Amino acid sequence: MPGQLSLPGFDAPSQPTDRLFFAIFPGATAAARIAQLAQHLRGEHGLKGRPLATERFHITLHHLGDYVGLPQSVVAAAGDAAAAVVMSPFEVAFDRAGSFSGRPRNRPFVLRAGDGVAALRAFQQTLGEAMKKTGLGRWVEPQYTPHVTLLYDDRHVAEQAIETIGWRVHEFVLVHSLLGQGLHVPLARWPLRV
Repeated sequence: MPGQLSLPGFDAPSQPTDRLFFAIFPGATAAARIAQLAQHLRGEHGLKGRPLATERFHITLHHLGDYVGLPQSVVAAAGDAAAAVVMSPFEVAFDRAGSFSGRPRNRPFVLRAGDGVAALRAFQQTLGEAMKKTGLGRWVEPQYTPHVTLLYDDRHVAEQAIETIGWRVHEFVLVHSLLGQGLHVPLARWPLRV
């Protein structure tokens, strides 16, 4: 509306405040092992970045966008997609660690895998197909690199073999991330089933 007044302190935020994504979280034992490994590798490579909190370790399946506020229409469509997925529980195993390249600063230092994530890749694709059917196809990435972020650091660490860390996946989660606050709030969980 032309001439509409704006009150100080009530302007709409210009930066996104909320992120949505589908994720898989490790069980407590695997998360504790990941935390120990993150501390060990941090010291071994002289990294300065702090490892993520143990409860934040996860595998992102699909990013569903960054928003100002929580878009209920996207949450509903994500729920419909998730409810349509039928898959048995499966194993994941990560056997390498290294930095993602591409960013000169604040590089993700991550766990990666070779053959230990074939079922995870199949699940991620199945969920992506369900997302397309509920109008969320724009968020389905053609390339998928399964990983668990350990920390962020300015240094680049070449990929190296590690003792395998794995777990059985029984569920996946729709996560609401509060950007800049380091908070991941599970909105809904779906068990894997046949």
